[in-house]
Amino acid sequence: MGITAIVLIEAEPDAIADLGPRLTEIDGVAEAHSVAGGDTDLVVIVKVTDHESIARVITEHIAKLDGIRNTSTMIAFRSYSAEVMDAAFDGFGD
Repeated sequence: MGITAIVLIEAEPDAIADLGPRLTEIDGVAEAHSVAGGDTDLVVIVKVTDHESIARVITEHIAKLDGIRNTSTMIAFRSYSAEVMDAAFDGFGD
């Protein structure tokens, strides 16, 4: 099982539209979302196998992209999704 990190990104306003697709080209970035509200412009989901990979993806790749002002990273302790929960109980009660 891997490690999931949620990266909140503050970006230059004129760079947001170009950053979304560029972020998804980075190995380890599973998703990128443009969001509204507060200082966060983009939210990126990083899925990797170890903590060193999180450091590499964020500091060597994401933070170095032109247009990125600031990043804030959260590490997920546990992940939940309806899809995963449904799969876990598939076949029970049939």
